[in-house]
Amino acid sequence: MKETTVKVNYIYKGRILNLRNDDILLPDGRPAMREIVEHSGGAAILAIDENNMVYLTTQYRYPYKGELTELPAGKLDKGEDPFNCARRELREETGLVADSIEFLGQLYPSPGYCEEIIYIFLAKGLHKGEESPDDDEFLVTEKVPFNKLLQMVMSNEIKDAKTIFATLFYSQKYNKDAKQI
Repeated sequence: MKETTVKVNYIYKGRILNLRNDDILLPDGRPAMREIVEHSGGAAILAIDENNMVYLTTQYRYPYKGELTELPAGKLDKGEDPFNCARRELREETGLVADSIEFLGQLYPSPGYCEEIIYIFLAKGLHKGEESPDDDEFLVTEKVPFNKLLQMVMSNEIKDAKTIFATLFYSQKYNKDAKQI
């Protein structure tokens, strides 16, 4: 079932992503093309305090022409380790520092055309530090009870894939109370 790359054809190279239209061979040997978005990937972090409160950010997302509520997250810098990215984004977007950060899993948000991988982490033992969002980043940070976040996911109020993934994963693996909703 493997497809073989014959030629990589770049159409666009940008600051956040690159776009290719590759010539490939299908498993049966026939030629085809694949449109690919190259993206460095990102990291998201589910930060939960000792009172089972989760830290979320709300910001305007231009492609959707509206505000989205999601976990603190961001793009990996070139060569950056996903763990370090998650720790950096937690501090930048919420001002929090965590005593422990645990890897939960990874998510392929759009596998049909994009090679982006989002690495999902859990942060506990939270301490307040100083927020320092990027210059072009305007966001509001709030904290909500985990069970409210789970209800927001299940009612489709939260539409962000990384936030949905992390919430459902955590609810099944760690949060015994949430399983009764």
